[in-house]
Amino acid sequence: MSSSFLSFTASFFLFILYLLGSSQVSDGAQQATYIVHMAKSQMPSSYDLHSLWYDSSLRSVSESAQLLYTYNNAIHGFSTRLTPEEADSLMTQPGVISVLPEHRYELHTTRSPLFLGLDEHNNADLFPQTGASSDVVVGVLDTGVWPESKSFSDKGFGPVPSTWKGGCEAGTNFTASLCNRKLIGARFFARGYEATMGPVDESKESRSPRDDDGHGTHTSSTAAGSVVEGASLLGFASGTARGMDPRARVAVYKVCWLGGCFSSDILAAIDKAIEDNVNVLSMSLGGGMSDYYRDGVAIGAFAAMERGIFVSCSAGNAGPSPFSLSNVAPWITTVGAGTLDRDFPAIAILGNGKNFSGVSLFKGVALPDKLLPFIYAGNASNATNGNLCMTGTLIPEKVKGKIVMCDRGVNARVQKGDVVKAAGGVGMILANTAANGEELVADAHMLPATTVGEKAGDIIRRYVLTDPNPTASVLIQGTVVNVQPSPVVAAFSSRGPNSITPNILKPDLIAPGVNILAAWTGAAGPTGLPSDPRRVEFNIISGTSMSCPHVSGLAALLKSAHPEWSPAAIRSALMTTVYRSYKDGKPILDIATGKPSTPFDHGAGYVSPTIATNPGLVYDLTTVDYLGFLCALNYTSSQIRSVSRRNFTCDPTKTYSIADLNYPSFAVNVDGSGAYKYTRTVTSVGGAGSYKVEVTSESTAVKISVAPAVLNFKEVNEKKSYTVTFTVDSSKASGSNSFGSIEWSDGKHVVASPVAITWT
Repeated sequence: MSSSFLSFTASFFLFILYLLGSSQVSDGAQQATYIVHMAKSQMPSSYDLHSLWYDSSLRSVSESAQLLYTYNNAIHGFSTRLTPEEADSLMTQPGVISVLPEHRYELHTTRSPLFLGLDEHNNADLFPQTGASSDVVVGVLDTGVWPESKSFSDKGFGPVPSTWKGGCEAGTNFTASLCNRKLIGARFFARGYEATMGPVDESKESRSPRDDDGHGTHTSSTAAGSVVEGASLLGFASGTARGMDPRARVAVYKVCWLGGCFSSDILAAIDKAIEDNVNVLSMSLGGGMSDYYRDGVAIGAFAAMERGIFVSCSAGNAGPSPFSLSNVAPWITTVGAGTLDRDFPAIAILGNGKNFSGVSLFKGVALPDKLLPFIYAGNASNATNGNLCMTGTLIPEKVKGKIVMCDRGVNARVQKGDVVKAAGGVGMILANTAANGEELVADAHMLPATTVGEKAGDIIRRYVLTDPNPTASVLIQGTVVNVQPSPVVAAFSSRGPNSITPNILKPDLIAPGVNILAAWTGAAGPTGLPSDPRRVEFNIISGTSMSCPHVSGLAALLKSAHPEWSPAAIRSALMTTVYRSYKDGKPILDIATGKPSTPFDHGAGYVSPTIATNPGLVYDLTTVDYLGFLCALNYTSSQIRSVSRRNFTCDPTKTYSIADLNYPSFAVNVDGSGAYKYTRTVTSVGGAGSYKVEVTSESTAVKISVAPAVLNFKEVNEKKSYTVTFTVDSSKASGSNSFGSIEWSDGKHVVASPVAITWT
């Protein structure tokens, strides 16, 4: 056998291992990516550069390992591929703080400006700026950008801000000239992804900042898209599309690929965004819950916060289950999702004369003006889960020419319709199950279809299973606005309590996240299915991925109006000016239960940006406050260093309390009778005034008292402190959660904080 063939075989074998991401080494141990935190100050004097020290430290445990990234801002350290034994060995090397395995994160997947009171006239009054553009830069970590979208037009924009240090990276289907005075930065990060998953498949996605998925284009245009008249999805939601801050600049950092978003890439992007000088970071992604010193997003966000960068993250789409939140670090603004007052009705018509309202974004040839044969998918399949309309489970002879009823769950909603169509069905009624209740999320289906709530679904299912000759049809009705009640909390929006730090209430607030119209990629149809040949400039999708960039863009607006405000002050302004009730005074509902929502669902409430520009008082926080918070968690010095990149020792003579973190909300965990004290400090940003407190509480088992009850301010930026005492009478305790609020008002401003009391 020739040596060249042996060489080829060995190379091919190694390449296959690389593709599989298994990276086997000679002793059979399996490699994984690790993020290595180094103590920057401990670099020996014999090294000129930290990267040389990092490389030498790595060489001490592995001759073959390579540096994937070196980090200078988000953390001090590097990422690499190692066996578990090599990782353990590296942990013993001088200057190494921690060696943490990489984590994989997932994406949390025009009416909203108007609904939030942000028409162009109001914008000019509330957020005065000179010129048509702002120098605020919103950095978006996502799937990249479709630069040709009109939402990134730089017409009327002035020069790129002199403070901008970023760049525009070329790659597959992307040249540096695609950036402009609006889209001022575009980078991509794939080393961590490729180390685990193998090379990016460039036949399926671009190894560049180009967005072939659509998610990143949608989120970045939601935050700061330029004004585009005549926008719609296939005629639905037609009108003028614009981001929350259409004058802000956009910088995209592509960190998410078909196989997910890897923390080594995310940290590299945050590292670069800090260096590039962004003002806001928007991350619509999340993963499992872990302590802050193990969470790459939390660690990177800490470094960004310290540089004055506002960080907004999605809360997750794991609702309505409790304890389902992602991204709960107190230096991150955690955003849940609510609805707008716009809907896309589509009627399910049954042969028994009953009609049920659902939603749909189908645009195409309508069904004939007559009732058609109707069948339940479970009766048209040999599969045990045939009712779910999963790929290949429907029997064509049984569904051809019929309307098919599918149950929601497991596979994508739009895929179910595609399965029905492929089997010869002509329409679909998609029924929610208990997991989704009455929440209706519209989709651009591939055939006439409507999604109905659980109650309607149960009735329709009973009909199709019991009637000897069931018939049905679907009538698409277009777009309606001024839907009431609105907003409601989305069922999918992840809920508290906060499983990492129960004494910090999360989510912080909710924003529009259901049926949101924004820009889309030219590389995929509105469903994202490979079989969808349609191409659209705008798409309507739902998720906390959509609510997060709303808050990112609003933060950019506040930053341009108040450049001196810290990230904590901006979050405080957004949180304390929300609304929690409708105009008739009734509380905002949770669509999952049909009952009033609670702070575990909506946080402080639904964002109200027109009031946030002038909140009266803010709860500010500094890096020192967050370090005290980490001490209150009993973090070790090395754990604190992993988060904060510095030598910091908690003062042994000082008592640290999570209850004293100057947060604009209150979460009290009660484990018996007694008094629980929380201290807060407010800063006047509205000038002189006398604020009086008003306390509301649902529970008689907990008495809430505030001292002093009046705060007098003589000038702007003056600070005043107060103490809240929660006195518990356990004999009256019901054992269930209870809620309330603490509001300060000077007659002009109302500065509101939610209270959540949990019995443990």
